[in-house]
Amino acid sequence: MPSVTTPKGDTVTFRIDPGLKAELADIADRHHQSLGELLRNLARDRIAEEHRRAFEAEARRQSLEAAAAARDPQSDEHAVMRDLESDLEEFGDEWK
Repeated sequence: MPSVTTPKGDTVTFRIDPGLKAELADIADRHHQSLGELLRNLARDRIAEEHRRAFEAEARRQSLEAAAAARDPQSDEHAVMRDLESDLEEFGDEWK
């Protein structure tokens, strides 16, 4: 039966200060990880953070664009906001 292997990925080589390496190795040991796994997780976390920041920036851009459109009395967004405000007022009266 042939053995099945999975690709391990690319190797990245870089220099690191010995003190920093020792601290990272201590953290890895405390979390029962290899140093390599800790560094891979740090890289994944950083990439996820960058994706989150890009998503938030795009969400903010779209929000500002929608808010600007809502301020234009001729826009559909403005009409929707008027309807929402009216509905909220009616709904608020029910709670009094």
